[in-house]
Amino acid sequence: MAIFNSGNNSFQTHNKTLFETVMLADQYGNRVGAANPTGVAVDAFGRSRVSTPLTLFDSSHRFHDNGLWATSNTSTATYGHNANAGLITLNLDTTADAEIVRETTKVMSYQPGKSLQILNTFVMNTPKTNLRQRVGYFGAKNGIYLELSGNTLYWVERSLSNNSVNETRVAQSDWNMDTLLGDGPSHITLDITKAQIQFIDVEWLGLGTVRCGFVIDGQLIHTHSFHHANLIDATYMTTGSLPVRYEIKNTGTTASNSTLKQVCTSVISEGGYELRGAQHAVGTPITLPRDCPSANTFYPIISIRLNPEKNDGIVILTALSMLGVGNNSRFNWQVITNGSITGASWVNATSTSCVQYDLSGSAITGGRTLASGFLTSTTQSSASVDILKEALFKFQLERDSLANTSYPITLAVSSAGAGDDVLATLDWEEISR
Repeated sequence: MAIFNSGNNSFQTHNKTLFETVMLADQYGNRVGAANPTGVAVDAFGRSRVSTPLTLFDSSHRFHDNGLWATSNTSTATYGHNANAGLITLNLDTTADAEIVRETTKVMSYQPGKSLQILNTFVMNTPKTNLRQRVGYFGAKNGIYLELSGNTLYWVERSLSNNSVNETRVAQSDWNMDTLLGDGPSHITLDITKAQIQFIDVEWLGLGTVRCGFVIDGQLIHTHSFHHANLIDATYMTTGSLPVRYEIKNTGTTASNSTLKQVCTSVISEGGYELRGAQHAVGTPITLPRDCPSANTFYPIISIRLNPEKNDGIVILTALSMLGVGNNSRFNWQVITNGSITGASWVNATSTSCVQYDLSGSAITGGRTLASGFLTSTTQSSASVDILKEALFKFQLERDSLANTSYPITLAVSSAGAGDDVLATLDWEEISR
C-alpha cells in the first residue's frame, strides 16, 4: 500500500514505509530517551546516576572545628566555630589585604574513568567593592571554583598545565547552560547572599568536561560547563586530584566588615573506588630491633610522611606488622597522625616516591591516635597486627599545604618492661605515581 508523505505532498515509492517517532529534549535542548539520558541525571561520563556513590571525604562542624582543614589568616582576620549554626565563620575587618584561606588537609583521589562529584555549602557575604570570596575544588595551582569578586560572580578554571598559573574566568552573564538570572532554562534567579549548595563534577582524564552548578529546590541546576576534549592540545589541569578550599580576601579597603560562612563538604567517587596504586613497605632490620628504654613510654618505631616537595600526593597506609622481642613481654601499639617526632631523620622511600620515612626518632608527643592495640611476646611465640585495605582513606597521609608541612603517620610502641625490643614494618599504597 502506498503511503502519502504530507511533508512533500508525494506518495512513497514501492516497498517504502514512513515512520513517525516521538523525540524528547531536556531543558537545555539535548535530545533524550531511554537509551540516551542526559543532563544531571547522568554523571560526568554520561552514565545514569544509579550506582552507589562512595564518599571519599566529608566535613561538618557540629561541635567544633573538625580538624580536617588547614587555615591561614592575616593578623586582623579571625575565624571561629558557631556551635548553634554548626558552621565556621571566616571574618574580615575592613583592612586591605586581610585574608583567610581554609583548605582540606587531604587531597581528594580522582580515579580515571569515574566521575568525581564535589558538594560544598556556604553563605557568602553581600557583594561589595574590594571583597573577593571563593569556594570550590582547587588549590594554589589548579582547580575549579566559584568566585564573587566585587559585584560579579564567576566560575573559574585554574591551571598550571602550561607552566604558569592561568585562570579562565566566566562571568555569570556568560555561563553556557543557565545564567540563573531568571531567563534561563530553570527560570530561577540566584541570590548569592543566601545559603547555597554548590556542585562540581569532574571528568578529568586530562581532557574531559567539568560541570558546575547549584542544588536548588532539590534539583541540580547545571549552570556552566568547561569543555576541553577536541579543543585543547594539552591537559586542562595538572591533575584531577585536588583539595577543597574556601577563601575570603579584601583586595583593597572595604566599607564594612565581612563574613563568609563555611558549612559542609562532601566529595564522592561515583561508582565506587578501587585501590590500584604502587605498593611500598619499610621496616626495621631483622638484626636491629628498636629498643623501648623505659617502661610505659611510647617510642616512634617507624614514621612515614609526604615528601614536602610532593605534598599533593595521595598515599594510604595499608598494613602494619609487629613482633615483640623478649621473654613474656607485653606491648601497646598506636598509629598516630601528626605527632611531633624528636630526632627524626627523613629518607626518601625511592627516587620517584611521594613518601619519606624515618627509623631513628627517639620520642613522640602530641598528635591524634588512629588505631591501637596490644601484643605479647614469649620465647615460644610471636604476634602481629594488620590493618586491612578496606580502611581506605581513613589512613591517608595529610598535609598543610598553606604552611608546606606534612603530617607524619607513626607506629609508636610502649612496653611493660624497660629495655624490651620490637621489630615492625609499615606498608603503604601510592595512588599518585
